[in-house]
Amino acid sequence: MKNMKRVVVTGMGAITPIGNSVEDFWNSVKAQKIGFAPISYFDASEYKAHLAAEVKDFNPKDFMDAKSARRMEKFSQYAVAAAKEAIEESGLDLEKEDTTRIGVSIGSGTGSLQMIEKTTEVIRTKGPKRVKPLAVPMLISNMAAGNVSIMFGLRGKSINVVTACATGTQSIGEAYRSIQVGEADVMVAGGTEAAITPVTVGGFAALTALSSSDDPKRASIPFDKERDGFVIGEGAGVVVLESLEHAQARGAKILAEIVGYGATSDAFHITSPAEDGEGAARAMEFAMKEAEVEPEQIDYINAHGTSTHANDLFETMAVKKALGDYAKDVVISSTKSMIGHGLGAAGAIEFITVVKSIEENYMHPNVGLKVHDEECDLNYITEPVTDKEVNYVLSNSLGFGGHNATLLAKKFEG
Repeated sequence: MKNMKRVVVTGMGAITPIGNSVEDFWNSVKAQKIGFAPISYFDASEYKAHLAAEVKDFNPKDFMDAKSARRMEKFSQYAVAAAKEAIEESGLDLEKEDTTRIGVSIGSGTGSLQMIEKTTEVIRTKGPKRVKPLAVPMLISNMAAGNVSIMFGLRGKSINVVTACATGTQSIGEAYRSIQVGEADVMVAGGTEAAITPVTVGGFAALTALSSSDDPKRASIPFDKERDGFVIGEGAGVVVLESLEHAQARGAKILAEIVGYGATSDAFHITSPAEDGEGAARAMEFAMKEAEVEPEQIDYINAHGTSTHANDLFETMAVKKALGDYAKDVVISSTKSMIGHGLGAAGAIEFITVVKSIEENYMHPNVGLKVHDEECDLNYITEPVTDKEVNYVLSNSLGFGGHNATLLAKKFEG
């Protein structure tokens, strides 16, 4: 696109099941650490799924004062913590910046189902007069973006994208667009989720979407023939995006550049992706067209790769549609093989993986992939790839309702 501002990444922050900072998360990715264990947040013994990828050792007081922490549910706490790390890495001096030009685009797929569950129980057992005054502002999904805006004094555009499992990717994509067209100089963008609750686990299990495996090594196994569903995860991923001119003017370290974004709808089914992968393929095609790159230039695809039968099969078809004959050669892996499915946070954490892959020329494997599926017949790697330059990377997210989103990042060149 002509006359659009270039958009770069200058900071990143992460709260994940395998590390509560970008450094810890990335070291765990390279160590092929998996974050799956029996659910500890509630008694899941009667549920069909018993494993989850929970965030561990998270103390909100490490990132904010006690009063602020008490006024936030966990999904907002995760977002603030990840945003704090991202802003600090970016080197932004907010006291010197025009904060009306710094916006927020942080989404959550569910908000706080915990608060809904607790409030419903209070009404049932004690009556409506005992409901917490802050119940609603603590549970609604826009409060991740709202709390980040308030905590850091960011007065620009503030939005909350909610597109189920595409939320994190689309939140970053819409932030990218906002900077491209001049609505903001800087956007703090990403996704957050803390939805390991009875309602969510019970609901996804009823859909037969969750893995019933009790073996952490055979539970989240994207593209494996024996896959039987995803492992629910949680966490947050937040990045600082800036216009290139703003980043260069302040001498920022640039981690990567976003050069393409595609968003489509399947218009097909409330839970299943389009069976031929057509919608996801168009999202990838739109991203490549915007970036003016050919399929052969894509070095790596960080797949949505949930470990459900339908998703992995239809995403395989989508890659074939979008990349044609080159589809069989491109390196593909799913970070969900280590951190499970973080729902609204997934795409944002995976985008951080993409940026680190570009920075270090490291493409992680599909951890746990043992039994190759003849229908998922692309280059789903089982060992790290470290001997190849990583210049262009696609990151895919596919959400319930038919939402498809793809980001295309590249190694920065001045």
